[in-house]
Amino acid sequence: MSMRPFFILLILLVLLTSTGCSILPENDPPSLYRLPASAPSSHEASHQGVMSTTSTKRLGVASPEAGYLLSSNRIVVYPENTQVSVYEGARWHEDTPDLIQARLIEGLQQSALFESVGSDHLPSDLLLLSELRHFQSEYDNGWPRAVIQLDVQLVEADSRAPLASESFRTTSQASDVEIPAVVDAFGRASDTLVEKLTAWLAAHSNREYTRFTSQ
Repeated sequence: MSMRPFFILLILLVLLTSTGCSILPENDPPSLYRLPASAPSSHEASHQGVMSTTSTKRLGVASPEAGYLLSSNRIVVYPENTQVSVYEGARWHEDTPDLIQARLIEGLQQSALFESVGSDHLPSDLLLLSELRHFQSEYDNGWPRAVIQLDVQLVEADSRAPLASESFRTTSQASDVEIPAVVDAFGRASDTLVEKLTAWLAAHSNREYTRFTSQ
C-alpha cells in the first residue's frame, strides 16, 4: 500500500495551519444595537411640574424579571400569530432586562420625582419591581411594530410591603421592515413606557403627599 496519499494530506494540513486558513465556514458577527432614546419632550417635562417639590424618597429600580427569550440579547419577532422567532444577525448590545432597567432609571432621573433614582443595589427607600411580559416585534398586515408590556409593583425597600401596582403596554409602528427601523420603533415604544410610568408614579406620590399633609 502506497504512503503517498497520506503524506500529501499531511502536507496540506501543515500548509493550512501555517497560513492561518480554516476549512470551516466563518460566521459574520451579529450587529449590536442600543435602545434609542428621544430627547426629553415637553410632555415629559410637564410631569416634573406635577409635584410642587421633589420627594425626599430614594427610588431603586430593579432589573425586570423575564422569560427565557426575553432574558437574552436576542431581538424577538412574531412573524405570524403563533410563530416565535428572532432576528438573525442582530442583537441588543446587552440583555433585554438590563436595557429596560437602564431606560427606566434614566427617564425617572430626568423626571426629578425623587431625591435620587438608581439601581436596586444602591440604598433606597422605595423599590420598583417589574416583570417584562412582552418585548417583541409583531407583524400586522405585513408591517412590524414594537410591542412592550411591563407589569410593575412599587414596594417599600426594607419590608417589601406593596404600595401600588400597574401594567403598562405600549406599541410603535416601524417605518419599514428593516432591522434599524424596528429598533427605532422599540425606542419610541420605550419612551412612551417611561412617560406612562412617570405619570403613574407622580400621581401615586401626590396621593401619598396629600394623605401625609391631611393627618
